[in-house]
Amino acid sequence: MSNSKIADRRRFLKGAALAGAGLVAAPSVAQAQGVINMRWQSTWPSKDIFHEYALDYAKKVNDMTGGELKIEVLPAGAVVPAFGLLDAVSKGTLDGGHGVMVYHYGKQTALALWGSGPGFAMDANMLLAWHRYGGGAQLLEKLYASVGANVVSFPYGPMPTQPLGWFKKPVTRLEDLKGLKYRTVGISIDVFQNMGMAVNALPGGEIVSAMDRGLLDAAEFNNASSDRVLGFPDVSKVCMLQSYHQNAEQFEIMFNKDKFNGLPEKMKAIIANAVDAAGMEMSQKAVDRYSTDYVELQTKDKVRFYKTPDAILKRQLEIYDDVVRKKSGENALFKEILQSQLTFARRATRWEQDTVVNRKMAFDHYFGANGAAAKL
Repeated sequence: MSNSKIADRRRFLKGAALAGAGLVAAPSVAQAQGVINMRWQSTWPSKDIFHEYALDYAKKVNDMTGGELKIEVLPAGAVVPAFGLLDAVSKGTLDGGHGVMVYHYGKQTALALWGSGPGFAMDANMLLAWHRYGGGAQLLEKLYASVGANVVSFPYGPMPTQPLGWFKKPVTRLEDLKGLKYRTVGISIDVFQNMGMAVNALPGGEIVSAMDRGLLDAAEFNNASSDRVLGFPDVSKVCMLQSYHQNAEQFEIMFNKDKFNGLPEKMKAIIANAVDAAGMEMSQKAVDRYSTDYVELQTKDKVRFYKTPDAILKRQLEIYDDVVRKKSGENALFKEILQSQLTFARRATRWEQDTVVNRKMAFDHYFGANGAAAKL
């Protein structure tokens, strides 16, 4: 072999060796970067189904990233109180969290428009449609910037209409509410105060003990599963169903903005898509679990359920209008969000009312007196 061929061969082998070294080195670089760990907190007790929803979301992200991103979710109070989540995530004390925007009502009243109120005849899924396609996402970013919140927010998980709540005796007229010490949150605070109630905003994990000690006469939280596991049947046997005070609420997944922006683009995409997946799972799980616990509250816990009188529902709407009209006059951003929702709701709810068949007729047909289900 000539000297020139030997030299060429040596250069080829050296190059191949360097290329091989590069191929071997790549995994060690990834390993050196390590796993990205995030510490979260929910605003719910560990036994509440809401905390389970937070765990469900974290598992989706952890699984889809193949363990490259690991979210650990702690229950309410593990690091900060439930109402302190926004500050903790904004400051980086926590990397993220799971809660609801009405818990930040004290920071900016307009945050309660994402779930505290009648939704202008929209349900929670329609309100989420407004958020994604009607300008809500941009308005929420603007809203958080107005209070200096260093967060990235993902509203998700449409909630069914929430009950008026738990009482010592059935509520049959508007006057029955006057003077009662009552728990609620968000704009509902203003609504029920204007209905003559003495309102105390408490996080979910503190409500039942307050009722047990006589600090509350009545309270609302959210749904049959949460209410049952939190112990409401231990302090009350009367629950009033249907209300406009939180007809269209959803959850919020929140990240510290600096932490989120520092993630690889692939992980940001996984996080966003996991929000959609978790929202779908949550709404389907809710149908199963809430309906099961609704039956067991009646059969095992001997709870009596009553429909809230229409006169109270109508008065809620009238007072809500007065409240948001006043807040719009005090807060330009509140008014901007309100008008955006009204514009979307006018179109979306007209389509729904004209298009969707009344399922009450089908329910009565199959499960009413002499229902057809028994013959099928």
